[in-house]
Amino acid sequence: MVLQGKGAGAGTALGKLYIYSEKYNVPAESVIRADECQSHLDRYNKIKKEALCELDKLKSSVQKADIAKGAIFDAHKEIVEDIILNEEIPAKIQKEFWSGDRAIYHVYETVLNAFKKTPDPLIAERAADFDDVRALLLRLWNGQKSKGLSGLKEPVIIAAGELKPSDTAGLDREKVLAILTETGGVTSHAAIIAKSYGIPAVLGINELLNNVTHGQVAAVDAEKGTVVLDPDTETAAQFNKKSGAFRRDKQDAAFFMEREGRTLCGVKIDIGLNIVNAGNEELCVERYVDSVGLFRTEFLFMGNTLPSEEEQFSSYRKVLECFGKRQVTLRTLDIGGDKQVPWAGFKREDNPFLGNRGIRFCLSNPEIFKTQIRAALRASYYGNLAIMLPMVGSLEDIRAAKAVIAEVNAQLKKEKIQTGAFKIGIMVEIPSIALISGLTAKEVDFASIGSNDLCQYLCAADRMNSDVQNYYQQYHPAMWKLIKETVTAFAQEVKPVSICGELGSDPAAVPALIGLGLRKLSMGAASVAPVKRAIAGLSIEKAQEIAQKVLDLPTADEIKRYLIR
Repeated sequence: MVLQGKGAGAGTALGKLYIYSEKYNVPAESVIRADECQSHLDRYNKIKKEALCELDKLKSSVQKADIAKGAIFDAHKEIVEDIILNEEIPAKIQKEFWSGDRAIYHVYETVLNAFKKTPDPLIAERAADFDDVRALLLRLWNGQKSKGLSGLKEPVIIAAGELKPSDTAGLDREKVLAILTETGGVTSHAAIIAKSYGIPAVLGINELLNNVTHGQVAAVDAEKGTVVLDPDTETAAQFNKKSGAFRRDKQDAAFFMEREGRTLCGVKIDIGLNIVNAGNEELCVERYVDSVGLFRTEFLFMGNTLPSEEEQFSSYRKVLECFGKRQVTLRTLDIGGDKQVPWAGFKREDNPFLGNRGIRFCLSNPEIFKTQIRAALRASYYGNLAIMLPMVGSLEDIRAAKAVIAEVNAQLKKEKIQTGAFKIGIMVEIPSIALISGLTAKEVDFASIGSNDLCQYLCAADRMNSDVQNYYQQYHPAMWKLIKETVTAFAQEVKPVSICGELGSDPAAVPALIGLGLRKLSMGAASVAPVKRAIAGLSIEKAQEIAQKVLDLPTADEIKRYLIR
């Protein structure tokens, strides 16, 4: 039997399945007597303290092996102590006479639903952190202990409904051959763990737990997203050979994490980090990179109300101070269309990816835009800031946004508020702006190619729609030609271009990108070591030869096969 899902991480594995299930019962819809309210409040406060202690223990356990993963639990502690949650839960107990566990469950459910409604997977997956904290509080309320996955006795393939951060705390990566889940996308916690630990994973397997048994042998291919149950002798032998080669390759790649991104001939390639928020779990890998190539600010705006200027300033300042003199590229608010938020009151759009999003939303909501720019410019005093405008399609967009930034900067100077130097750049993700890059380069200080959106607009294929997945071709010949045009135009103005989409974190694509003239690549933390390794085995002369060959090939499939080979 063959199961199909979404591949995450990379590689293959052969081994026995370990069925992991950590569930809690949904509390009854019951009410309590008025004289019981105080005891439920006291109990809630008690389990919050117990939760904080347990999270400290989890952090201590995990960060012995990986400090970045340990910092995940700082974010969980912040959720436990969240002001709004800790107003709502006691209010449900005192005013509506809900039991403590019922209040915990439903208040967290409201938050979870808000996260899950957004089509943006990076934001939606944040729901897993809140769900994890809720599960911890309910488990403590019921006096239950967590099994976790820290006590595995032998190498296994983990099969689960889903995996949360607390499930994987203390996980011995040498004991995990692969990860399989029923839920979760490529940005879920399971996917992040798989990629950062180099563990093959297949996620989103429908009815996984109904089709497998504990101890059953399985062969996993993360690239194809397939799981072969009870493989025959020949198939098992093939997977055994592949998985051995994959493990050796993984050990080799890890050696490059602490090295510079430098070619065989000594040319430095700037390695940037893509981050979602100012969480410690992302910033803890800063010592391995040269910059923040993409600071997505949308997370701050995903609550029920707009973040204040001070909230934004605090978040931006934290990242800028962390990176010091190294550049932090802050992408201005990229919501609208497919990224719905509760406070915005968006109209329904038939084609949301072509709708009122990115810089279009900001220019049509100037007060929101100005507040973000004020916060960013105030934070610029504490580091090296670059402001990047998303969804730019014309020079008019650029000039309108620059006028707002100039107005805000002038107002801050008038108020005698300190700011630092900053640069203004754009995301190249709409083909129209790429095709006039010669003009664009005269207007801005830098550009970053957002290959994910550029590909979907260029190929007219919604990247969220699985029905047209075959038409979404990151290796399409037109992609490489537009990248070359953009890099060449900006080079003539002596201005840098980076790439921050999936293509920039693809080791197979790296030689061609460098050969086209890119010297700045930005990616998630999990891709840093593999990309550095790809760079280290490459000379600029060879990269240029590869790039020219790519430009000459006629189809995406031929380009992909050539680059992988």
